[in-house]
Amino acid sequence: MNFILATTNDHKYSELKALMPNINLIKAENMVEVDENEPTFWGNALLKAKALYDIIGMPVIADDSGLCVKALNNQPGVKTARYGSDVFNRILESHERNEYLLKNLESVKDRDASFVCSLVAYINPNRIYSVTEEVKGIITKEQFGKDGFGYDPIFFLPELNMTMAEIDSKTKGLYSHRGRAARAMNKLLENIK
Repeated sequence: MNFILATTNDHKYSELKALMPNINLIKAENMVEVDENEPTFWGNALLKAKALYDIIGMPVIADDSGLCVKALNNQPGVKTARYGSDVFNRILESHERNEYLLKNLESVKDRDASFVCSLVAYINPNRIYSVTEEVKGIITKEQFGKDGFGYDPIFFLPELNMTMAEIDSKTKGLYSHRGRAARAMNKLLENIK
């Protein structure tokens, strides 16, 4: 079965395509703008999936994911990609968001955090499957590594003694929130016709 992936983000598409080899994922040619106003990752993933399905009438997979920092009351949370935009009056580049987050944690000792990923497979309005997974880590005091994207350079995995940006893509797929969610979704969809 073919699924259109509800994203125009090349990094996200490449990562999910590699993580879901048994599903024919096709990147959306253009994505309808969706006001991601739900309070949960799952709610926003469902909004995106339904919005694209309503336009194309084909099965869709949508993702919403982000970083939850315990000391910041689980922020940036569902506003991960827009973190700091209310302060700077523009969408920040990844390295700018990372620096802004590190500045907000300057004097904080408890740096526990989670990356969360919700995936929704919207086959039709009566057949909707979803999974939400997380990976726990610690926010570093500076950026490390050149791989990955987003908050990967400041998200430290204690079991690997590295940030997400310091590990190769195959290892990242084993440990990441998106990797865990993709494996769970693969199991859900493997027998879907």
